Amino acid sequence: MSRLRLGWIGCGTHANEMLLPQASRLDASLAALCDTDERRLAATASRFGVARTTRDWRELVAYADLDALVVAAGPGVHEAAAHAAIARGLPVFVEKPPAATAAAAERLAQAARARGVPVVVGFMKRYSTANRIACNVLRSADFGETASFLGGYMTAPTYFSGDPDYTGFYLHHCVHYFDLVPHLMGEVASVGARRHELAPGKLLLHVDFRFVSGAIGTLVLGTHQSRGTPMEWWQVMGDHRRVEVRNVHEVRYYRAPPFKFAKAEASLVDGEDTLVWEPNLTAAANEDHKGYYALLADFVAAARGGANDAPSAADGARAMRLMEAALVEEGL
Repeated sequence: MSRLRLGWIGCGTHANEMLLPQASRLDASLAALCDTDERRLAATASRFGVARTTRDWRELVAYADLDALVVAAGPGVHEAAAHAAIARGLPVFVEKPPAATAAAAERLAQAARARGVPVVVGFMKRYSTANRIACNVLRSADFGETASFLGGYMTAPTYFSGDPDYTGFYLHHCVHYFDLVPHLMGEVASVGARRHELAPGKLLLHVDFRFVSGAIGTLVLGTHQSRGTPMEWWQVMGDHRRVEVRNVHEVRYYRAPPFKFAKAEASLVDGEDTLVWEPNLTAAANEDHKGYYALLADFVAAARGGANDAPSAADGARAMRLMEAALVEEGL
């Protein structure tokens, strides 16, 4: 089977540093690149050895020899280019958010369903090694029913210096966890938010979830922490069970061990005591613990019609609906 020929729209920092470096590891080749910035386009083409370039994404989508499309260029282009790809029958990967609004994301999901074209959304949080390990623990028979979610996903006010418009914070930061939380906990019955603005550009949100299962949850989102510190963590509790993921690199699984202080024979007991996992960062391999490679590999599988667990356009629409519902609740 020949390698998948990808048309690529968007050559910004995120694409260059997070997404494009994974391309050489995929069963795919870069057939064409597009970006509106001529200098950025030329630099990216040179870096990744791509001969064919254009500054017009519509021209790229029309190339007859493409097998699939990747779009990482902002929500407006994500939506428009994805619709154009669907109309051509091209499988498409769109970075998050898939569109600027929930209504637009839902129209994209409807178009994908109607034409039967795979549309994968860039929710890589599902694919980070630690999150995958913890999610598999949650879904095991031993863990049982989930009771609560508690987590935080912060960023710095740098994005908003002199301009306290939080749209980018919502669309490019918060939306990740409006996908990850239901992925971990199941469907959401209701969602709301409370806000506190420390100063212009420094926003704190507490998002409250009630899940269809009866479980409850709280997610803390904010723009007032240094990006030099750990930015995220989450915890799910069950009955005498608890899973925690710290900063996307450490998993802790707590059970119900007995007190050991009075036991001369006390030891570590499989099935009782805490399990801890951390990646071996001394390994001389690109293990991509943030999840970008695994996500794009699932996209390639989806584009070929193979089995995959990739987040779909419908998942993107759900995340956008939940986020908008929470923001509307707080009048944001």
